[in-house]
Amino acid sequence: MTQTVERFELAPGLRVSRAITGLWQIADMERDGRTLDVEKTAAAMSPYVAAGLTTFDMADHYGSAELVAGAHRALHNKDVQLLTKWVPTPGRVSKADARAAVERALTRLQSDTIDLLQFHAWNYADASWLETLFHLQELKQEGLIGHLGLTNVDAVHLHMVLASGIKVVSNQVSFSLLDQRAAHALAPLCLAERVHLLAYGTIAGGWLTERWVNQPEPDWERSATWSQMKYGRFIRAAGGWDALQRVLAAASRVASRHQTSIANVASRFIMNQPAVAAVIIGARLGEREHIADTQRLFALSLTPDDHAEIQAALVTLQSIPGDCGDEYRKPPFLTASGDLSHHLRTMPAPYDVVLTNGGRTACLSGTVWERVAGFARAVRHGRRISVSGTTATLGNRVIGGRDPAAQTHFAIDKIDGALRSLGARLDDVVRTRVFVRNIDDWEPVARAHGARFGDIKPANTLVAATLVGDDYLVEIEADAELGEDVNDRNEREPQ
Repeated sequence: MTQTVERFELAPGLRVSRAITGLWQIADMERDGRTLDVEKTAAAMSPYVAAGLTTFDMADHYGSAELVAGAHRALHNKDVQLLTKWVPTPGRVSKADARAAVERALTRLQSDTIDLLQFHAWNYADASWLETLFHLQELKQEGLIGHLGLTNVDAVHLHMVLASGIKVVSNQVSFSLLDQRAAHALAPLCLAERVHLLAYGTIAGGWLTERWVNQPEPDWERSATWSQMKYGRFIRAAGGWDALQRVLAAASRVASRHQTSIANVASRFIMNQPAVAAVIIGARLGEREHIADTQRLFALSLTPDDHAEIQAALVTLQSIPGDCGDEYRKPPFLTASGDLSHHLRTMPAPYDVVLTNGGRTACLSGTVWERVAGFARAVRHGRRISVSGTTATLGNRVIGGRDPAAQTHFAIDKIDGALRSLGARLDDVVRTRVFVRNIDDWEPVARAHGARFGDIKPANTLVAATLVGDDYLVEIEADAELGEDVNDRNEREPQ
């Protein structure tokens, strides 16, 4: 008997399978110059749809995935939900660029409206990522996009987006037995704001399956697929092969009790986590499928004892470094290549830099006040950098609405952008001065400052002050000093 597929209302008019079929493997199938027959590969989607697995996830950079999905929708079945992502190259994106990207996706998907467009930002220190989201929201209002989502966004920046009036319904992040970052700050925020998590990596590229139980540690440099290469790095970050075996042993015992697969136990455990709407399970269309096993996922009901046994193994793991999405933004880069080389060629400076009198270098963020009052966002002289008082200004908008923490985080992002443009990082900050409009806001502002500078520990002053502009709740200035190792550090990180 075929098990009924669980569905979830991700947004009004968009009901998705709680097991979404991920098409990122298409890019791997097409690597080294290989190409897929689009119509033949599209036909391989039909068994999934027939089994009730009607929701597919893809991206503009997953090889021919959008073309394949569009061909299927046009030729075989229109009752499918096609979720895609837009991952533009770093740097400023014009409104025309955003429209062109959306129209390109519509053409590939053979649709008038994108069911869900999920946006990825490479660099929070470059404020233009929020400009791009405002462009996309306008295209949503035109009807070209059904719903907006995010991918690989942490709790701080999701909160910033929502507080700024951008409506998103989902956030797709890595979430697995090996990677529990999303369970900390992100899941509670999503519950409070009714934003849903789409969890990928739940079977860790196939490492969380029976195939690897009690097996010797593999040669990591000879992994067969990009997914195995990527999640092999997650395994090593979580404590290595022995750590994986502890998790597999616990999941295997639970699977044996329920007569199901380890993959299903791993996926159901994440599906049961707060705020998780669905898990994404990868498919190699036309090569192999796990449809029958995925269907059994919906018959699996884990008990409290099952959860406790798995959790006992998870607490022995090392935490994956950073926050959700940091694997794409800062070392250690937990990607297939171990860096960003297969994603990006360069990381442009967030702001323009010009030489001024006295051998100084100035960073200009382009705000109207810099032109009116004749100042730079930051100035570097030798190894010292001074950053002007910085507010949550983005063009003619105030980011973060009336939320003092969101405004603080955005101001710190802008400071980070100015420092990066001048060859420094937040780690180089030795002094901050924080001005709040309302002294009652001191605690959320201080906590936001602590979240960003807690490991850096610069000298700091916080005072109440009258700020220029009624909408600004906080203003921050900073001083930084570059150490002797700055050149070596900059050579190691994407510029």
